[in-house]
Amino acid sequence: MSDTQFDLLVVGPGSGGLASAFRAAKHGAKVGLIEGGALGGTCVNVGCVPKKAMWYAAEAAEQIRLAQSYGFKLSVGTLDWAHFVAQREAYIKRIHQSYIRRLAEAGISRIAGRGRLVGAGQVEVAGVAYSAEHIILATGARATHLDLPGGELAIDSDGFFALSAQPKRVVLIGSGYIAVELAGVFAALGSEVTVVARGGRLLSHFDCDLGMALAEHLGAHGIRVLTGARTERIFKDDKGLCLEFAGGEQVGGFDAVIQAVGRQPNSDDLGLEHSAVRTDAQGHVIVDQWQNTDQNGVYALGDLTGPIALTPVAIVQGRKLADRLFNGDEQARFVAENVPTVVFSHPPVATVGLTEEAAIQAHGVDQVRSYRIRFRPMQWSLASADAGQSFMKMVCVGNEQRVVGLHLLGPGVDEMMQGFAVAVKMGATKADFDATVAIHPTSSEEVVLFN
Repeated sequence: MSDTQFDLLVVGPGSGGLASAFRAAKHGAKVGLIEGGALGGTCVNVGCVPKKAMWYAAEAAEQIRLAQSYGFKLSVGTLDWAHFVAQREAYIKRIHQSYIRRLAEAGISRIAGRGRLVGAGQVEVAGVAYSAEHIILATGARATHLDLPGGELAIDSDGFFALSAQPKRVVLIGSGYIAVELAGVFAALGSEVTVVARGGRLLSHFDCDLGMALAEHLGAHGIRVLTGARTERIFKDDKGLCLEFAGGEQVGGFDAVIQAVGRQPNSDDLGLEHSAVRTDAQGHVIVDQWQNTDQNGVYALGDLTGPIALTPVAIVQGRKLADRLFNGDEQARFVAENVPTVVFSHPPVATVGLTEEAAIQAHGVDQVRSYRIRFRPMQWSLASADAGQSFMKMVCVGNEQRVVGLHLLGPGVDEMMQGFAVAVKMGATKADFDATVAIHPTSSEEVVLFN
């Protein structure tokens, strides 16, 4: 086999592409990884990893404030933004080095440049044609930009990670993961924060109660949340950056405007016109449940395909696909039900399974019963009798009360959800939760004490 012939070509060096490449190589395939960007893709470079690093910095500031209320003689001070960014980027560099080492050890060929399909079983990179029986498209997605007057004055989440100093007055346009996560980071680190949501609530794709509970917490921490506000124009005056909404209302005096209005798939310039691969109206590559496109021998996964744009999903898709193609596991595929996820807001939000609304739509209102609880977590209550409350909700279906949804907000829910997600995935009932002895005193015990 020549240097340009492979068993598998993976187009894209993100989490899903790397996962499929490593797994295929483990099964003995000759693999070529076409790197059209930095190793690790969005997650490692401008997504999950640097976001979580900033969340940790913000959490440290909040823990110092909590310690103050307990009686420790401490002061929060100001984060040395440049110093922390240097630490964050050093950590990411170590991840890159680890990938480089592992790719070499696995015998995976690294091919620099953007890949384009040029014919059956062929991908062109920098004028060189590479061939393989199997081709995986895993090029991810990028931030969507606002198409409105003055849109160039706003930065996106990539721009957030490029900031060399902390802006003191920030407005975030959006209501999803990125908007609420960055809002919490900025506020905890001392910035004045406004969130502008086009719709009626935050986290519109999550259970309604979660979005409402999070908005209460953001407001209690001094974050201004404007809902039903459609941004029509961004401009600058002598006080700073300003937004104008439909109807003429304006807010201003900002040092930075961050747009967090979704992501779009990187399906352009992939040479799809030279194949039978189809895309939907948003540009997502259309695949079946096995990650097959309409072109024989061409597959796609991760954010390029949607609809669940999560790094762990892309990783599972890549590994399962490689198992099917190169290890004879004909039934290996990603199953989309009961995927847990966390929003690293302040406090964090964790969810798995169906929202109450989706459960009613799927099973009928008479078959659905929901349980809710609000309580003051001990670490907050020790600090103040007026501290905020955690929120937890369980959605059950049928006479057996099978748990089909679990929705949590509060300190620690980001870590506790993983175990409960296993139970939901296995089809546990409320009786199974009830029969589990609580761990006391913890917040997680409330999940087995619903009544």
